[in-house]
Amino acid sequence: MRKKVLIIGYVWVEPNSSAAGGRMLQLIQSFINTNYQVVFASPAQKGDKAIELSKLGVEEVQIELNSSSFDTYIKELQPEIVLFDRFMMEEQFGWRVAEFCPKALRILDTEDLHFLRKVRHQQLKKGIPFSEEALLKSIDAKREVASILRCDLSLIISSYEVELLTTTFKIDPSLLLYLPFMLDSISNATIDSWLPFSERENFVFIGNYFHQPNIDAVLELKKIWPTIRKKLPQAEVHVYGSYVNQQIQQLHKPEQGFLVKGFAENANEVVSKAKVVLAPIRFGAGIKGKLTEAMLCGTPSVTTIIGAEGMHEDLPWNGFITNSEDDFTDKAVTLYTDENVWETVQENGIAIINSIYNRELLETSFIDRINELILDLENHRTNNFLGSLLQHQTLQSTKYMSKWIEEKNKKETD
Repeated sequence: MRKKVLIIGYVWVEPNSSAAGGRMLQLIQSFINTNYQVVFASPAQKGDKAIELSKLGVEEVQIELNSSSFDTYIKELQPEIVLFDRFMMEEQFGWRVAEFCPKALRILDTEDLHFLRKVRHQQLKKGIPFSEEALLKSIDAKREVASILRCDLSLIISSYEVELLTTTFKIDPSLLLYLPFMLDSISNATIDSWLPFSERENFVFIGNYFHQPNIDAVLELKKIWPTIRKKLPQAEVHVYGSYVNQQIQQLHKPEQGFLVKGFAENANEVVSKAKVVLAPIRFGAGIKGKLTEAMLCGTPSVTTIIGAEGMHEDLPWNGFITNSEDDFTDKAVTLYTDENVWETVQENGIAIINSIYNRELLETSFIDRINELILDLENHRTNNFLGSLLQHQTLQSTKYMSKWIEEKNKKETD
């Protein structure tokens, strides 16, 4: 009988809308490749951009928050693995999994460290330099780190975040697995298919506008664009992405070469035709899908220190990294006009993808770690005393709060 993995999604999978959606699809594909029966369940409403997982052989299930119907469901399903998509899902369903399916390996996919992104945003708005002290005081950090400790394994997408968790928060490395995006290597055939420098035009930015760092980055781009446009009067910047709001839409100024294009049906095609990706990201966390996508398309990029954080180890970047507005505009112009520089940094992107994001190697390490833990789960949990303590104490309050909400909802319905 095939082993089962239950994935509890914060949202339904939208790989064309966000890097998080692409990441989840990679994890699903890894389980399918290992012959797991995959069930994807979510309490969220399914949007029109969500893909049909059933076409991949994945069972889709709608579940409810604060409902004992989930207890019955998981007790019958009895999966070998339960994967929580973001810590909020572990908070909601973790105690139910522990109580009604105690032998299941509990994995948290953090996507990125939400508390890191949130604290950086708060500090930026206050005009205060980012500090680890602010992280240690953050309520969101306490929630997310507690979730990491309660799980048997947490998938961490960025090497910077692994370092942060092990050094600043003193989390045992055995509870973490560094697992960045799992991407196909860039072959010579792919490279030969790329448009050359002379056949590309315009700058591009792409992102999901439910994501605050992307909104801020476009506002920042709008601010610096006039300087670039002055030096390159014929150039345009095309802003793409899902869930464009009014704040972004009103930036659309064709006469200034600043075009808000909206959702891209084929993001790869859009980025492959552009000459340069611009990503003036001022806060955030994790890996930036727009920047790995640029590398996969052979398109150099200009970004910030936070934009490239934890993405390239000690390898040279696929373009330029700078926090200076003046330097950002200068480097954007250089990439747009200097073919030799453009071709050199394009090769850097190939090296980064093929060495850091190698799907085959990462998938093997992921599945091997899962198999190790399943074979030695009891000892692994015994050694994670803080995790068992939090499971016992914290989730008792979560459990009874959830039951209280369920009873309250029943009375309101009656």
